[in-house]
Amino acid sequence: MNGRIAVLGHLKDQAAAALIEDGKLVDFLIDMPGEGLRPGAICRAICERPIKGQGGIFLRLPNNGKAYLKQAKGYAPGQILLVQVTGFGEDGKATPVTPKVLFKSKYAIVTPGAPGLNISRSIKDDDLRDELMVIAHEEMEGSDAGLILRSACVGADSEEIAEDVAAMRAMADQVMADADGTEAELLIDGPDAHHLAWREWDAASVATDDEAFENNQVYDLLEAFTYARAPLSGGGHIYVEPTRALVAVDVNTGGDMSLAAGLKANLAMIKELPRQLRIRGLGGQITLDLAPMPKKDRKMFEHSLRATLRKDTIDTVLAGWTPLGCFELQRKRERLALRDLLPNGIF
Repeated sequence: MNGRIAVLGHLKDQAAAALIEDGKLVDFLIDMPGEGLRPGAICRAICERPIKGQGGIFLRLPNNGKAYLKQAKGYAPGQILLVQVTGFGEDGKATPVTPKVLFKSKYAIVTPGAPGLNISRSIKDDDLRDELMVIAHEEMEGSDAGLILRSACVGADSEEIAEDVAAMRAMADQVMADADGTEAELLIDGPDAHHLAWREWDAASVATDDEAFENNQVYDLLEAFTYARAPLSGGGHIYVEPTRALVAVDVNTGGDMSLAAGLKANLAMIKELPRQLRIRGLGGQITLDLAPMPKKDRKMFEHSLRATLRKDTIDTVLAGWTPLGCFELQRKRERLALRDLLPNGIF
């Protein structure tokens, strides 16, 4: 199995998508069960109870759901607020939301309240940037909203890009016109796994037939991520073990007893860590219990970790070293944990 293929199917009656590159699972998406709001959903919410001393406020979502808004200065109980779901709340906690709504598609992001026409910095070709700016001006003329053209525009048909921008602008105009209602209401649902795969993944081919998961060995590839142990290049391995408070990642050198074994295992862990966290759906506080290495190698470790995480699609903050020599990260909760979605395994 060579190349990069997106496989769309269902797992446990939920829409799911797998991204496979040269036979290796590099990403996996699955819908949450039930009727909860997906990340990206936009709705009217009602302000309820401010949290003194923390600057936040609880909101009431549609169907009596609960949300929490940070930095809520100026909002009062009973006020109607347009918000967008930004991630999944921890078990038993409110859903995180933001008042800064975005309308995001494969090629375009429309930003109400943030005017300006922008093109992804990763697009370097001057001729293409000029062509895209013409499209942006034509499709956003007369709008107070801003626009960001994404890196996926490279190689895309100009008419398709223009249609995408027009569709996002129309959606933004419709939702913003409905913002002044009097009840909590879902206005736009967040993308399901199949839509999100289309929007975010760049794949040479797509498999959507009824036997797509089985024909592309998705079940076998995914099963490895239901276990705590994961191999590393060079013979080492890690244990990825989520708890309620944090996710612990233990790095082991395996059979390598050389002086540089610890550094080699830690660097190998860096290459594998984003994939493991992404597919397992893990976020929040991440504590790395590293293999022993000299303190003089810490700067090299941090530089490599920062460069690798910069390429990841999920925001992760480097918090730093602990007194016991562990390294801590804070990762956005964009997905539900795979172990919670599949508590009894894949089948």
